[in-house]
Amino acid sequence: MTPFKKNTPKEQIGQLLIQRGKITPEQLEQALQLQKKEGILMGEALVKLGFVTEEDIVQILALQHDLPYLPLANYEIDFEVAKLIPESLASKYHVLAVDKMSDILTVVMANPLDEEAIKEIEALTKCKIEVFLGTSTEIKEAIERIYTQGKADK
Repeated sequence: MTPFKKNTPKEQIGQLLIQRGKITPEQLEQALQLQKKEGILMGEALVKLGFVTEEDIVQILALQHDLPYLPLANYEIDFEVAKLIPESLASKYHVLAVDKMSDILTVVMANPLDEEAIKEIEALTKCKIEVFLGTSTEIKEAIERIYTQGKADK
């Protein structure tokens, strides 16, 4: 079992963004229409329309699900820890290992509620997984940087 708890959101992401003054009810309605039309997540719709940033969405999701947010932009990632998760798995699940203490592996994920990903990483690493939330863009950039650096070092 993973050490984070999954909270059932008390409020929808759109309502939380309205309450915090990030979007208007009209913008939420536009995002709902785009969401239905394209079959995407609400956060994706809001970012695609330019109403909020990816970071705004991640911060709301962190609040909504009581998960910690770890911005990767200025975080120094140890390649030896990162490579505990193969590049193919890191890319598939948008996940990056950032720290390991004893049998606890700390990862940053774009979707920290993805139980399949967490179980697969636990089985592979034989570690308990501690999950932080991160933006998909930052994780993708870090994966490219880390695994490209690793290939260059060989």
